[in-house]
Amino acid sequence: MTDSKAALVFGASGIIGRGFLRHLDGLNDWDITGVMRNPPNFNTRAKHLSVDLTDRDASLASLKDVPQVTHVFYTAYKDYSTWEEAAEPNTEMFKNAMDGLLQNAPNLGHVQILQGAKYYGRHLGPYKTPSKEGDPRHMPPSLYFGQEDYLRELQVGQSWSWSAIRPQAVCGFSIGNPLNLTSVVAVYAAISKELGLPLRWPGKPEAFHTIYQVTDYDILGKSMVWAATTPACTNESFNVTNGDVYRWEHMWGRIAEYFDMETGPPQQINLAQMMADKEPLWDEIVAKHGLASTPFDKAANWAFGDYAFASDWDVCMDTTKCRRAGFLDFIDTEEMFINQFDELREAKIIP
Repeated sequence: MTDSKAALVFGASGIIGRGFLRHLDGLNDWDITGVMRNPPNFNTRAKHLSVDLTDRDASLASLKDVPQVTHVFYTAYKDYSTWEEAAEPNTEMFKNAMDGLLQNAPNLGHVQILQGAKYYGRHLGPYKTPSKEGDPRHMPPSLYFGQEDYLRELQVGQSWSWSAIRPQAVCGFSIGNPLNLTSVVAVYAAISKELGLPLRWPGKPEAFHTIYQVTDYDILGKSMVWAATTPACTNESFNVTNGDVYRWEHMWGRIAEYFDMETGPPQQINLAQMMADKEPLWDEIVAKHGLASTPFDKAANWAFGDYAFASDWDVCMDTTKCRRAGFLDFIDTEEMFINQFDELREAKIIP
């Protein structure tokens, strides 16, 4: 392995991948290549490599020509109607990526995969909290299990190492991403305000009061570099969150205050259904406030909002392990939301 650092970031246009490119852009000692279907529509110094990971032959052909790579960060994800349905095809995508890369990777030092709270069964209903990295797996299938098992198998006897980072509900600036809670909240608030409505909690009534956690994409980016370059992280998994927990019942009023809105009593709605006819209204908001021309289907993913706001059980991961290993960064989640709403406003995504 050489002393230089060359990152290959799979899924570089998603919320995690895009946020990570932003982090690497600020580090002068990294050479960066972003793997995504189309050239980036945002500013980055990363080189672009187009690879269709669902096509095995194309993946093998494209990835044999990046021998300079020292660190792989796998953040790619293809969405399906259910998490169980996503398991096999996403595992195959990862296999295509690794098999293609390992044809010619003399400088490879580390491979990192991104997981999350679903590793512990957060999506299935009440589960053990706070979750720890050594907790037993839930009943498969899960793409996290398939990818991790294949990575462990490949690494046996090799000089390179691996790590797995497990964030919860990554929040950041990303347009057109299916898993961005910040955009869901911001666009929901903008539409409610335009309709003259108070900001009502739209999720399950019980979910308004349970414990919740999220992960800021800047915190996540720092943790990814830390785990990929710290010997103590060799072949280990780490939960990474903002470092705090909150309840929506206490956060919601601060969000309403930011948007200069009154709060109303919680009123559960199906966001995917209720927002289905709001595209003309969104277009009016964009025109009225001189916003960037963001298609309504790219502004927020309402199905993800329905999922995130439906947890009437605690969602909480223990982060003791990463702190013991030396990762001490944190951010107050209320501050994170305000900062990210500011970013959306500055980019003229929301009024």
